[in-house]
Amino acid sequence: MSTARTTGTGAAHRLAALVEDALGGPLPVRLRAWDGSETGPAEGPVVVVRSRRALRRLVWQPGELGLAQAYVTGELDVDGDLADGLRRMWAATRERRLHPPRLSLADRARAAGTAVRLGAVGTRPATPASQARLRGGLHTKSRDRAAISHHYDLSNDFYRLLLDETMAYSCGVWTDGSTDADAADTQRAKLELICRKLGLTAGSRLLDIGCGWGSLTLYAAEQHKAQVTAVTLAKEQAAHVREQVRERGLEDRVEVVCQDYRDITGGGYDAVSTIEMGEHVGDAEYPAFAAALHRMVRPGGRVLVQQMSRGRNAPGGGAFIEAYIAPDMHMRPLGETVQLLEDAGLEVRHAESLREHYVRTVMAWERTLEERWDEFVALVGEETARVWRLYLVGGALAFEQRRMGVDQILGVRPTAEGVSGMPATPGEWYERLERP
Repeated sequence: MSTARTTGTGAAHRLAALVEDALGGPLPVRLRAWDGSETGPAEGPVVVVRSRRALRRLVWQPGELGLAQAYVTGELDVDGDLADGLRRMWAATRERRLHPPRLSLADRARAAGTAVRLGAVGTRPATPASQARLRGGLHTKSRDRAAISHHYDLSNDFYRLLLDETMAYSCGVWTDGSTDADAADTQRAKLELICRKLGLTAGSRLLDIGCGWGSLTLYAAEQHKAQVTAVTLAKEQAAHVREQVRERGLEDRVEVVCQDYRDITGGGYDAVSTIEMGEHVGDAEYPAFAAALHRMVRPGGRVLVQQMSRGRNAPGGGAFIEAYIAPDMHMRPLGETVQLLEDAGLEVRHAESLREHYVRTVMAWERTLEERWDEFVALVGEETARVWRLYLVGGALAFEQRRMGVDQILGVRPTAEGVSGMPATPGEWYERLERP
């Protein structure tokens, strides 16, 4: 028997009845349809269905991806706090507070008839242009190059607008003195923490795998006088880092290589870093990646992996992020990554969660996006700007709710005699971190 409580003749009322039947309970948000009709809770955000095409997307692509497609194209919108709307929907569905009932054949037939009257039945809408379209075998070199390019080669101008002066596109470290206005300081604190954990000194050889726009590479070379080999697959990133190396006069300390990590030759590095790159490696490929980290570092050298994680039963990134932001991304629980690193011969000496730090980091990026919205739209178009709004708001919420995490894992390659060279206690890593 249907559990729908919404009654009325407008498109919003008919749509709400379908949604309530599917959820097994009342609407968690207010709903407004293309004909101006509204229903649902009076308080809070309003989901606006601007077009019947949004419904057709859900028929052809049910669930998160269909909703995301409708949102990025503007066929579906949220009037009010997008984060609040997403929280309410998560509470109603992913946390299973509402339990869909078993619908009778009559209920299903009635729902189908309503869908037809609402215009939900029709040809499949075109896939939004901003959605990734990758070809080839999973995690082949050519496909990985395309996946990285989809996200990181959007344009350096876009990331300059979004990020702070450090161009660090990873979780910052918010010290006790950090404020929302100090985003660049939180990134410098993170970079200093990494350098301290790696034990970098003048002349230390650092291999930075997945160097991004060079925040760690440049910081380690300038502040710790390290000799850095920076590796990235993204051409736009490599060009930016090379430009910064020239401007800062670091040619004698930094080498920038645009290649796949699987093609890196040589070894004997004092330290190896990989900052939020391991998520792109792939599940089946990660043991070989961990083995490469071990092979590249000298005995007694250290490896730092900063990497996103997920809970055992949490979805992690989800269909939207994997289709629009980070194609072929794979996250696993922290413990599994630790095991893989140790299986490769590294001794894991320290692991630290930065999950709450990422909530604040992503929220700072999202504020920048909203404050400079017109500039972003002029640069990349409204559809891509809406992709990033949904990504940043949803990402902050995923870290807030512990569906995703991010961790720093410090490992060492012990000598044949078992010597690690690690300090007895790590307390000095955190002293005066906000003022390195």
